[in-house]
Amino acid sequence: MIRTAIATREGTALDNADAAKVYVLSDGTVGAAVIDGIGHGPHTSATSPLLAETAARYTAHRGALAGILAAGLLVADRGPDGDEADAVAVTALADEAGARIAWVGDCRAYGWNGQQLTLHTTDQTMGQWVRLYGPPFEIAEEYDGWVRVSLHSAAVATTREIEVSDPLVILTSDGVHDQIPAEAIEAFVRRHADDPQALADALVHAARPDQDGYRDDATAVVIRR
Repeated sequence: MIRTAIATREGTALDNADAAKVYVLSDGTVGAAVIDGIGHGPHTSATSPLLAETAARYTAHRGALAGILAAGLLVADRGPDGDEADAVAVTALADEAGARIAWVGDCRAYGWNGQQLTLHTTDQTMGQWVRLYGPPFEIAEEYDGWVRVSLHSAAVATTREIEVSDPLVILTSDGVHDQIPAEAIEAFVRRHADDPQALADALVHAARPDQDGYRDDATAVVIRR
């Protein structure tokens, strides 16, 4: 049996550009997606739920990579006015064997094995690229907001994939993991590992504004096998 939960919280921009969806097949297979729209505005906030629905359904039927690529096709063209919405995303296919995860951008997937919380994804940002390849490393944080891959550019070659066996998987937008310390995320998981909805709610409500008073939209999906 797989239990799931979704929680989302609008940020201080007063226009939630995040979206999440869980879709379950008749055999219990779960497809899940978290979408983090790039920028804000009515067009982005209206498109993100469509991307989440598409990604989750395709993931359940065809796999996590297919979920990312299908959502990407919906926004692959900039449109006649050039303002088609764009987003970053993470998807997960969960069944009795484990979970398969795919992502573009800086949405994340964590796994909890009952003792340790593991970050299974690597942000596709220029900041992370600097940490890996381009000193001086002290400037890396300045480039964490520069996303190198999004749904607009999602392809087989640019979408990352991983398989995990953890019984608990957490998908987050950056409004969660960028505004909550890693040790606090693990503390919430330890406290609520057996209650997916309580965990998802705790994660999105723990985000606090930065020094400028800005708090991003925060979204989490929890999958418990």
